[in-house]
Parts: sequence; structure tokens; C-alpha cells
Amino acid sequence: MRELVTYHLVSLDGVAEEPGNWVFDVDEEVFAHLGAVIARQDTVLLGRGTYDYWAGYWPGSDVEPFATFINGTPKHVVTSRPLAPPWANSVVVDRSVVEHVRALKQGEGGDIGVHGSITLTRSLLRAGLVDELRLVVAPTIAGTGRRLFDDGELRRLDLIAVSGTRSGALLLAYRTRAGGGGQSE
Repeated sequence: MRELVTYHLVSLDGVAEEPGNWVFDVDEEVFAHLGAVIARQDTVLLGRGTYDYWAGYWPGSDVEPFATFINGTPKHVVTSRPLAPPWANSVVVDRSVVEHVRALKQGEGGDIGVHGSITLTRSLLRAGLVDELRLVVAPTIAGTGRRLFDDGELRRLDLIAVSGTRSGALLLAYRTRAGGGGQSE
């Protein structure tokens, strides 16, 4: 069974929106970490807001390792509207996202990635479909912006990897627990 892995840049105070506004130093360790995560992924899920934002940037970008990956990988976009502008390898998720993700996870292939999409990540966590969270915690307090975890729901996670970079970022990996809540396993 395929795994669903989310990847987010977050500030120390949990903000995940517009990391370009508060991520100031990115070193080679962060890019290597991203490269290792996306090397296992062959499908991406995007929310509509992230699609709209990225479709105007990534097709012409040479920022690696992500540009080649995101432009060449099948992108499943959760939306009720046609995709405009068009972006290669993008398809509309035209049914329940929960059903769609369950079907993807049952298929053959590598990991399924979620990048950027805060609302989509939250809904997949609530549905118990996220297997692993990959977080890059920037040494910044953003102050304002949407937070990745802002629904007040208790979730227990298991730390599976942690390291720091020269620029002060923390690279964290967590596995979700079945049930996700505060119950003992």
C-alpha cells in the first residue's frame, strides 16, 4: 500500500502560509532533505489555491530539485472548477477526496505527496489518510498567517527523524498513529 506524505515549511509559531515571507535562509541541507522526500513520490495532491499559485510559477522555474519533480509528476488537483491555466500532468479530482486518496493508496507506485496545500492537509489528517508528516521548521516567528495545525483537534504522532541544518532549520518527520487522538495505543 502506498503512503501519503505531507511536506510543509512552517515557522516556529506554526505558520505555513506564504513561507516566502518568513523563510530567509535555505541551505543545501534543506534542499537535500526535500530531494530525499520527493525521490520517493510519484504522485502529488494539490488544493486549488496551491495549484493556482504554483501553475503560474513552477512551469518556468529552474529551482531544483523541485522544479523538475513538480513539472513531471502527475498532479491530482482537488477542485470543482476546470484547471486554468493548464499545467502538464494535472487532473481534476472529480469525486470525494477521501475516496480518491483511498483508491490512490491502494494502487501501485511510490509515495503520494501533498505539498503546500494547508486546507487539503487538514482534511486528509481528519480523515486519517496521512501516514507521515515532513516538516521543515524555519528559525522564524512569522506572527501572522494560516497555521498548519489550527483545528484544535488532539493528535498523537511518533517522531521518526530529526536533524538540524547550518541555517538553523529543523527537519522533522512524524508518523501518524491510527485513531490519531489522545487514546493510548
